[in-house]
Amino acid sequence: MCTKGNRAFEEMALSARKRLEEKSPAEIAEKSGSEYDPKNGRLKTKSLAEQVSLVLPEYSFVQEVEEWHQLVILHYLDLADHTPVSEEQITFGELKDGLIRGTKFDHDMESELAVFLKGKSEEQLYQIIKACGGEIIDSKADICAKFDFLPYYPLWLKIWLADDEFEASGKLLLSKSADHYLAVEDAVTVGGILMEKLRAVSDV
Repeated sequence: MCTKGNRAFEEMALSARKRLEEKSPAEIAEKSGSEYDPKNGRLKTKSLAEQVSLVLPEYSFVQEVEEWHQLVILHYLDLADHTPVSEEQITFGELKDGLIRGTKFDHDMESELAVFLKGKSEEQLYQIIKACGGEIIDSKADICAKFDFLPYYPLWLKIWLADDEFEASGKLLLSKSADHYLAVEDAVTVGGILMEKLRAVSDV
């Protein structure tokens, strides 16, 4: 039986694939930081340190990728314009059209991270971050990890560990250039996917 969620995904994925089929694969690859293999008719990109291959011209996925993750990748390939990635970090609420949806996501994510971080040691967090493809970088936060969700779409997870006065807390941030690669609806999906991955790894 096809659920409402499945129908929504299928309709949006079909629309995205049609738009991609009208574009040059080589141009898509260049603008998105991906690799086009004309000999084998494939477009290859990376998401959270894992290679993802799409068969052209239908843009179907070779590897098993969760549906909404697929949709984000399709939308990224469609929207990417090769704008240089900014290292300046912004909240989801600061995205274009992010005042309502993005601001709510920022608030919800801080609450989810507070629950996720509770009781976890610094070493455990380093292991989880590494398993999810994150890279530890210097920051004023106790821990800061950079995740390349897609080639030109980084996210930063900043963590402040618990002390005698405060519980552990965290924030998820995006690049100021993020609007050139995904709309706010997909941005919050990306944040949700990363959060789910962090949880899944921590439960193993």
